[in-house]
Amino acid sequence: MDAESLRALQAPLKARYREDAGAALITLKAKGTLDDANIVCKVDTGRALVEAGLHPATGGDGIAACSGDMLLEALVACAGVTVKAVATALGIELRGGTVSAEGDLDFRGTLGVEKTAPVGFKSIRLAFDLDTDADAEKLASLQKLTERYCVVYQTLRTPPAIEVTQRLSKA
Repeated sequence: MDAESLRALQAPLKARYREDAGAALITLKAKGTLDDANIVCKVDTGRALVEAGLHPATGGDGIAACSGDMLLEALVACAGVTVKAVATALGIELRGGTVSAEGDLDFRGTLGVEKTAPVGFKSIRLAFDLDTDADAEKLASLQKLTERYCVVYQTLRTPPAIEVTQRLSKA
């Protein structure tokens, strides 16, 4: 896809959202099903069923997907799509490349071994290895705009308010 095609695709959406800000507000949903026999949560992605379970560092067998890995995968997916869209909009040719993320966890926190150890990622590193002839100025713009428009990156940088509810159902 070239910049003109991308602009043409997005122009009616942008116009609609300028006229009606409410039209831009949507709710994305995810749902998982708990299994009574195993420590897993089956998440329906809309394209496949992913079984998430314990990481081997917390007693998992390594067969089920780890939700920490899934978080990093979501970041990579979002950043990859965003960098491609921004490059297209800026007219930067990307012949290929990779996007990678890695994060540091201290499982003592997750397992309750050490109360002062954090539960969750202590740090996350996102890296782009791009095959392009773009100059340093264009690459700086590409990175700045990719960071600005990547939904998962921005959500991690500025966490939203999260409300947790619990409903009990009896079988």
